[in-house]
Amino acid sequence: MPQNTDRILTTHVGSLIRPPKLIEFWRLIEDGKPYDEEAFEACLTDSVAEVVRQQADVGIDIVSDGEFAKGLNWAFYIFKRLSGIAVRPATAEEMADPMSSMGGGRDHRAFPEFYAEYDAASGLGKRLGNRVVINGPIRYSAQQVTRDIQNLKAGVAGVKDGNPSLAGFLPVVAPASALPGAKLEHYRDEETYLNALADALHQEYRAIVDAGLYLQVDDAFLPYMYERMVPPMSRVDYRRWAELRINALNRALAGIPEERSRYHICWGSWNGPHAFDVPLKDIIDLVLEVRVGHYSFEAANPRHAHEWRVWETVKLRPGQVLIPGVISHATNIVEHPELVAERLVRLARIVGRENVMGGTDCGFAQSPFARRVHPSIMWAKLRSLVEGARIATQELWGGQKVA
Repeated sequence: MPQNTDRILTTHVGSLIRPPKLIEFWRLIEDGKPYDEEAFEACLTDSVAEVVRQQADVGIDIVSDGEFAKGLNWAFYIFKRLSGIAVRPATAEEMADPMSSMGGGRDHRAFPEFYAEYDAASGLGKRLGNRVVINGPIRYSAQQVTRDIQNLKAGVAGVKDGNPSLAGFLPVVAPASALPGAKLEHYRDEETYLNALADALHQEYRAIVDAGLYLQVDDAFLPYMYERMVPPMSRVDYRRWAELRINALNRALAGIPEERSRYHICWGSWNGPHAFDVPLKDIIDLVLEVRVGHYSFEAANPRHAHEWRVWETVKLRPGQVLIPGVISHATNIVEHPELVAERLVRLARIVGRENVMGGTDCGFAQSPFARRVHPSIMWAKLRSLVEGARIATQELWGGQKVA
């Protein structure tokens, strides 16, 4: 990705709140109702062009398509790009099993009253009641990613004259997060299945970088599975599970230039208690096994904001860059630019000013229908991110203190 040379660059995790006209189409699509496909594609193209322009106007350096083309959510969009899978309602036994359910975990058990309200209001409970079944060979269809690439490239080209250094990235799913809890009816074992999934996802990853865009691999399930698995399972069980999936991810990344790729983790984007999140220090060695050049992670979330100290002892390899979340996606409070700058400068003093970009904790909309903040506040937060990066740049390159 573009590198800091004389300033702190800014980006975000990818998902932005969809415009109402596009949400109307997605409701029809997800409900299986008739819709005008040509009108949808035109609306999608126009919406991506507009959101790219808005990001450029705010001052974001590395922009996305807002994930506007993804139905279901940031991860399960992949269901529509793979063959060999089926989705059916989960049984009661499967819902209780941390290895087969898409939801649950210690947080849900500790705060059942909260989650009963929250899952109903967000509509998440309906999606978490399903089970993925691998019932045939996994194969990938590139039609949708080709469309996504074309829309983002056109959007960036449309504002390039006024923003010559603007770059684009597309977020896509990691193997661990693509088909969580899948039941294997076709492949003989988990490793064989994960290798097939990795080979399919590699086609999506390759298409993005070959088109001149930057690749972001999203993997919320890698940290999140810890609080679902441990207990009743052990930390050793979790690490065995994670290692298999990191190996699959590195297989999917084979041949992808590290400088054109980044890996995003979070502990789940929902704005709930997160009281049982695994500490970053306990998984950082796993995260850094992923062969990318950039690492995006939550650092503004009050459950994880203190974890910047991890980087005092964990060392980056030459060329590796951190993209800490310095604004939160999960609260309507707009961070002060000086707080943003403080977070960036603090980390830059540890790992080097050229090795830190300004980012967000997670996406602002988990799906077309589940936004985390009001749209006006999302843009205010991104403006604060850009302004904070400018203050940090002044201190790191200009020798002046943050006021």
